[in-house]
Amino acid sequence: YLLKQTTPERLIAAIEEVHQGGAPMTPTIARKVLQLVGVRSGRTGVAQEFHLTPREQEILGLLVDGLSYKQIAERCSISYPTVNTHITHIYKKLHVDSVAAAVKVAMQEGLV
Repeated sequence: YLLKQTTPERLIAAIEEVHQGGAPMTPTIARKVLQLVGVRSGRTGVAQEFHLTPREQEILGLLVDGLSYKQIAERCSISYPTVNTHITHIYKKLHVDSVAAAVKVAMQEGLV
């Protein structure tokens, strides 16, 4: 999910991310997704209901913030394939198959 004003550098990075199985989303789009699904935060223990590890919770929060897989890897000082593995686990635990769906569940369930 990219906007027309996306820089060429970001566009190339997004194409590489898609090629590696990622789903890029700009922060602007992430905010719009959050506005569409609404925000219900403040629930305690919800992350445990989904059996998310602390690292998965951290990565899910970064997805909600609109970071790309590459940016998450850099921020967490882990490799791109490791990010991909964590996100695959997040998808399975949340029963979703896309970043947008994961963000929606995260916001609806107060996971971030």
